[in-house]
Amino acid sequence: MAIGVNPDSEIRPASTNEIQNENKPEEAIGMCTKFRIFFTNITVEPILVLFLLPSVMSVVAIANLDLEKACRVNLEYNETVCDGLTARNSSLYTPKQEETVQKLVASMAAWKNVIKSVLPSILLMFLGSWSDRHKRRKPGILIPIIGEIFTNIGVLTCIYFFYELPMEVNGVAESLPTALAGGWFTMFMAVFSYVSAVSTVETRTVRIGAVNIISHLSFTVGIALSGILLRVIGLYGVFSLALGMYIIGILYAVFVIKEIKSEDEEDQEDKKNKVGFVKDFFNVRHIAETLRVAFKPRQKNWRLRICVIMMLVMVVIGPVHGEFNVIYLFVRYRFGWNEVHFSLYYTYNLILHMLGTIISLTLFSKVLKVDDAVLGMISSTSKVLSCFVYAFAPNSWVFCLGVVVEILNGTSFIALRSIISKLVPPDELGKINSLFGVSEALMPLVYGPMYSLVYKATIDVLPGTFFLVGGGLTIPAIVIFYWLYLEHRRDLKEERENKAQMNELLKREENGNVQPS
Repeated sequence: MAIGVNPDSEIRPASTNEIQNENKPEEAIGMCTKFRIFFTNITVEPILVLFLLPSVMSVVAIANLDLEKACRVNLEYNETVCDGLTARNSSLYTPKQEETVQKLVASMAAWKNVIKSVLPSILLMFLGSWSDRHKRRKPGILIPIIGEIFTNIGVLTCIYFFYELPMEVNGVAESLPTALAGGWFTMFMAVFSYVSAVSTVETRTVRIGAVNIISHLSFTVGIALSGILLRVIGLYGVFSLALGMYIIGILYAVFVIKEIKSEDEEDQEDKKNKVGFVKDFFNVRHIAETLRVAFKPRQKNWRLRICVIMMLVMVVIGPVHGEFNVIYLFVRYRFGWNEVHFSLYYTYNLILHMLGTIISLTLFSKVLKVDDAVLGMISSTSKVLSCFVYAFAPNSWVFCLGVVVEILNGTSFIALRSIISKLVPPDELGKINSLFGVSEALMPLVYGPMYSLVYKATIDVLPGTFFLVGGGLTIPAIVIFYWLYLEHRRDLKEERENKAQMNELLKREENGNVQPS
């Protein structure tokens, strides 16, 4: 969890006293104190729930809306065919008709990913630098929620004018407001910057992991509800419910979350220069400042490590975005699943991933003190092996078995954020998380269209080919994580040698000061 304080007080970065308190033995802390610390430390976590839950809850509804629009409006198939596709009654439509509908939706997904990648990347370049200069993390939390509010209003409008507006208008309504506000990328940049700023180096891996677990919980509940809610309350109900949750989220962010203030700076200039906000925010110079964080000279080879980690982010997160882009279409076509089947599968998927993350954080990281890079190696290996199971699964049962093989895959992103946050000072956390977000945001631009085109080209040969592509592209991550592990071991060895030399010098000085009697 992120370190917090009473909601009525001001939040500051972790102080020396806080670090000392966190390093006290757990035995010295009573159970009541632990519960009190837990609940008072809750800060940005509810925002993640109120942002991710409705967003994930709407995924299946959006996918079904796109399929319905493609079938009924763009292709103008009759009611019998489209009703059959919705109900997954294969006696009412031909495989060729389903292929045509899916190819049309997959084509739209390609350009939607371009919108969702380019615009957030541009915003993140400015926002990270601005948040570091002014010590402001809340705007990065508020802006994505506002974008989702406009997205849901746009989608509800497309539903109301169902036959008047084609599928492409629906695609713009789904993607443009979210992209202009930065979407998930901006939200995670702000949240992880917040958590990194108020946690200590010793606790950062576990606390970033805690945020990741909360994200997984939100995903799990959202996906579990998505298909059921769509069946029970329909499209209007799903998007209206999501809209209400976003409004609650923005109220919580405005009135409950407090800004992080530096101990020696109150940013009075920020209050004096509100008129120049737009000019200051969109100053092109700040893009160079953000990029400089990755390329500026640092001790040892830390600059190289930061650049390598930026590449590693792309390798690790790319297949996630690519698969998410087409997996619903894949399971509908390959196994004849409907939205409820998909919801159950993805719930099962996320629960196992969450369990794997908890095991990695508690057993490997906290108890066994396994290096972050080793966690990344284990995670990436798990991903590569699972891709073969998914691609060649002859039935639903074997496909679900792939999730067990992939159970430890959720820790690679945690490891990356933890490693990179330890390579930069606190006043560069916003910029480095922005670069992290930009690297992630650009991946749908590459992997989204690539997976859509691969799926479209191989749907009648081997529909799971895109899994093999993802597995192959993940293999370099194992090698890079191993290199990071070797570099960290070298750092630890140098620290031990320096400490031994220092102790030897101190002993010599003490012996030299002893006068013979």
